[in-house]
Amino acid sequence: MMKDSSDAAAMEDAPVSAYERAAEEGIDPRCVPQYLEGTPPIGNEIVAPVYSNEHNENWKYLFNRQMSLLPGRAGESYMKGVEILGMDDSGVPALRDLSARMEAATGWRIARIPGLLHEKDFFGLLADRVFPSTDYIREKHELDYTPAPDCFHDMFGHMPMLTEPAVADFYHRFGKTALNAKGIQRTWLERLHWFTIEFGLIRQAEGLRIFGAGIISSKNEVTHALSDEVEVRDFSMEAVINQDYEVWHLQPILFALDSFEQLENEFRTWTEREGLVI
Repeated sequence: MMKDSSDAAAMEDAPVSAYERAAEEGIDPRCVPQYLEGTPPIGNEIVAPVYSNEHNENWKYLFNRQMSLLPGRAGESYMKGVEILGMDDSGVPALRDLSARMEAATGWRIARIPGLLHEKDFFGLLADRVFPSTDYIREKHELDYTPAPDCFHDMFGHMPMLTEPAVADFYHRFGKTALNAKGIQRTWLERLHWFTIEFGLIRQAEGLRIFGAGIISSKNEVTHALSDEVEVRDFSMEAVINQDYEVWHLQPILFALDSFEQLENEFRTWTEREGLVI
């Protein structure tokens, strides 16, 4: 999606994100957001890299470890999404195959990107119903924790939830809305993204469950999120957009949805109030 110069200027004037603040403090250079050079390959255009045995073993280890922790913790939609996408421990999935399955489920496709994207490009892809994903996996010394984005977080953490229609529609609207947001509105949307897509919880009949990718893909977060060490608050747009956060430690405050439809409806009402109607 093309942006004119006024759009670009508005984005450059926006407050920096939590990741950008951390990068400026020298946390990890791989976390400095970057701009795309041209249109990334999407769906069938993506050529899968040749993964080494070690990389496939790293995927197998991470997949099995997280899947052993998720029963009774992860939400129903997430677990179903893993099945829809055909994820298993046989090796790093091909993005083009995941894209085809996701498109069949909710109309989303996948783009191959080089790393953490600047919001200008990130939101532009979401607005086109395209999820940006890396295709490189963390090395063995970072299996327990990596501050940088990798395909395990992108694929295992994010993609299953994009097979849930209500989440897929919310995220599409989020991308289009973010392209129109200015100033403090951008900070509010950053916080909404963090406390839903990355670190969201949902109440189900069986109890509180996880759906956020930042929790799902992390060994430490997935056991921490539902523990007594976390303050779980009821979700509301007003509460979330006024709650700051930091990216480099276990999260002390999380928000719980009553349903994904609640997220859709409250976000739609908020965008209308803020004059960000699509």
